[in-house]
Amino acid sequence: MIRKNTVCLWYEKNALDAAKFYAQTFPDSSVGAVHHAPGDYPDGKQGDELLVEFTVAGIPCVGLNGGPHFKHNESFSFQIATENQEETDRLWNAIVGNGGEESECGWCRDRWGISWQITPRMLLEAFTDPDRVAAKRMFDAMMTMKKLDIATLEKARRG
Repeated sequence: MIRKNTVCLWYEKNALDAAKFYAQTFPDSSVGAVHHAPGDYPDGKQGDELLVEFTVAGIPCVGLNGGPHFKHNESFSFQIATENQEETDRLWNAIVGNGGEESECGWCRDRWGISWQITPRMLLEAFTDPDRVAAKRMFDAMMTMKKLDIATLEKARRG
């Protein structure tokens, strides 16, 4: 389906593998059509998987198997709001445990180089807390973490 606006993610060659992983990992995610190259191109041949349509947590995406020319970085990330520690742990562990890597403050990167923010909803809500001192305590606690720990964040917010 051709949409007015779709996130296009560049992959070296494994867009379908990434799409399948996302569909298995994140709710409201699926793999759609796979389009094959109609002709040869710099990093592939006619008939190769070129474009993969997929949805990640309700966001329509297309994966382009474009070769090794461009690498992902943290300037683009998916931010997934989690409801509890169990969901936070499940998503974080799925990404990191599948060849990904940890980063700081709830960020991690999957094995294809896409960055993810696995962020408890309560932390996002705390950023708008009118008690700016409590919000700063929670923010400071977050800055010391890799995977976010809700109990520790709540304790920091309470002081």
